Amino acid sequence: MAIGAALATGGAIVTLLPSANAADEKTPDQIMRMCQRSAVLNGKQQSVRDFGGAFADGFESDNCDFVETKFETFDGPTEKSSIDFPNCEPNATDPAKVSITWSATAAQGQGKYSVTQQGAGGGLFGFLSGSWLKHKGTLDMTVKSATAGATEQREVPVGKVLHMEFTPKIQRMTGEWRVRIDADPGSFAVNPSPEQNFVAPDVVEGPVILPGAAGAPGVADGTSKAVLEDC
Repeated sequence: MAIGAALATGGAIVTLLPSANAADEKTPDQIMRMCQRSAVLNGKQQSVRDFGGAFADGFESDNCDFVETKFETFDGPTEKSSIDFPNCEPNATDPAKVSITWSATAAQGQGKYSVTQQGAGGGLFGFLSGSWLKHKGTLDMTVKSATAGATEQREVPVGKVLHMEFTPKIQRMTGEWRVRIDADPGSFAVNPSPEQNFVAPDVVEGPVILPGAAGAPGVADGTSKAVLEDC
């Protein structure tokens, strides 16, 4: 009836169609590429050279920020950190005094996407440092691992084998990469388009680090313990 009335009166007919400029669905990897090639990344104005692009390539988004949503600390996997020290001689009657040197390495974590893996050429991993380092005792994002170790004097009871184990303290930072393409008011040859926003969740883990002595690299925080097993 409305259409008939419009035709009869010469009124205009307005057809409501889905917007052709609605935000397209993007995969997380596509969003991360847009983030890497953003004009402003975590508050820093970029040039196309920062991500290995040519001048003609331009930017794929206007802004990208990493927004932290959660930070937690927990025990990592326990690992054997020394060789075995047995006191298993048939005629042994006294505990064996041993000097045990143990060492354990806790590896730096990485993001979920190729551009947030440590060492990736032109990647985003380094841009996480600002968020990461605001938490005390975190490993610098430019370091791939941290080590803990010591030399201890121990006694091994008769009929036992002793070794050391180390459980590192691990930190996990959860957040989102938020990418924005600004609205375009359009021009004579270009249709206007609304603002578009995309989100890619990310998780980064790494060991808790204790300060090193006299400027030495920090050591991995955690718990070491002696483990006794039967011969």
